Amino acid sequence: MPGMESYVLFLFVLGAGLVLRVQEERARIEHLGAALRPYRIEGLMETLADGYLRALGEADLDRREQVWNALEATEASLVRDLRQFAADLARAPLGDFSFSSLPVSLPYATRLFPGATIDLRRLVAVHAEGIERVAANADGLERHRRAFVMTAEIYLLQHSCHWYCKSRPVASARLVRRHQTAYEQVVASVSPETRSAYLALLSRKG
Repeated sequence: MPGMESYVLFLFVLGAGLVLRVQEERARIEHLGAALRPYRIEGLMETLADGYLRALGEADLDRREQVWNALEATEASLVRDLRQFAADLARAPLGDFSFSSLPVSLPYATRLFPGATIDLRRLVAVHAEGIERVAANADGLERHRRAFVMTAEIYLLQHSCHWYCKSRPVASARLVRRHQTAYEQVVASVSPETRSAYLALLSRKG
């Protein structure tokens, strides 16, 4: 029956596409995991995000000052690791760290739609520079405000990594699930320099 044959063919193509998509996602996760392995970036970001909340909620002034001082040392470590991580990625093959900006994850998307391709290497460089800028605090932000901006910078970097591994909708859903924060809110909350560079890079896809 022609109708049944078409249905079976559709299921076969759909199944093959799902297998290829999973394989590509697994390869990207492995590439990013291998690149991150020498560094403590994930742990440092988590320490900072949790530490800011602890400092802001600390009633004892002396204890609060101790927490802030410890967080500044953690920020410095994160800046160093991110700077070297960005340098490592810049030397890596583009093919390993390119991903699609399409709203759905499709196999071979970067080859089929090169104009909708994002370079994670350049994106990480934007995040590394943004986090270093906020840590240096050239704008003289008071601690509460600087903690808010730094947290947004961290969340946006996490979003980019999850976007690379999966897709933008999955990364955005993860932001809401883990941090109760929308992607659009994070983009609006980072420093103006980071937001400008980030959006400019996304607009220059390909």
